[in-house]
Amino acid sequence: MTKKTIFKGAATALITPTYEGGVDYKKLSELIDWQINQGIDALVICGTTGEAATLTHAEYEKVVGMSAEYIGGRVPMIVGAGSNCTEKAIELTKIACSCKADAILSVTPYYNKSTQRGLVKTYEAIADASDKPIILYNVPSRTGVNIEPKTYAELAKHPNISAIKEASGNLSALMTTLSLVGDSLDIYSGNDDQIYPLLALGGKGVISVLSNVIPAYTSQICHEYFDGNEGKSLKMQLDALPLINALFSEVNPIPVKAAMAAMGMCENYVRLPLVTMSEDKAEEMYKIMKTMNII
Repeated sequence: MTKKTIFKGAATALITPTYEGGVDYKKLSELIDWQINQGIDALVICGTTGEAATLTHAEYEKVVGMSAEYIGGRVPMIVGAGSNCTEKAIELTKIACSCKADAILSVTPYYNKSTQRGLVKTYEAIADASDKPIILYNVPSRTGVNIEPKTYAELAKHPNISAIKEASGNLSALMTTLSLVGDSLDIYSGNDDQIYPLLALGGKGVISVLSNVIPAYTSQICHEYFDGNEGKSLKMQLDALPLINALFSEVNPIPVKAAMAAMGMCENYVRLPLVTMSEDKAEEMYKIMKTMNII
């Protein structure tokens, strides 16, 4: 079953600019404008990088609603709406749908450690409640649960489940998944150091942390590949690895917040239980950014 592709290229998993008093909505609108002007292909609001886990319910609603209004259809808007409580995930999904999101990014339920059968039932319930396509988000390093290839194949049968953000890093398992799902699920890389490999496997792009810092460059990695310039795409991927490694030298979004603050894009503030980046790692990242003429 072929489903409509949500986007091709790079989607920025956008930070939520925060400060001690709350969310900086003015900075959020400026970031949205900058990303779109830089040529990003889509935006993800309230994902992991957007610190959705520590937004209050009221903040979540306001961030999603304001972002939808401000993006105004200029690029596809994907909204993170996952939870380890299925009823809450459904509630967040309905909020995102009511704000006219183009798609829902739904992370596997964390902490509960669902069985594969439980994942199928959970995602079917979320997809049944949504009037927007669902992107399954597999990131076992954070959630403690992995979507197995046969589970992807079962979920691919649902008409409202359209794509995968794959962040397990396991390319062998992904090959098995691809052999089972065919063209019934689009694949997006969830790891910035695996953009090129996922494209080579037929992926449609990346949901990226890197593109918060260099959106045009990250998008170009994808579009050079799509245009048949595989060698250039690969070189761009390899050239970006030092910055990618720096952006993941501490847990996301700690480093990307520090990087964006150095660019004057936001305050270097993350909410507990996260804390700001250690000075030694931050200095290493800033050196790389200076070498790349980012700051």
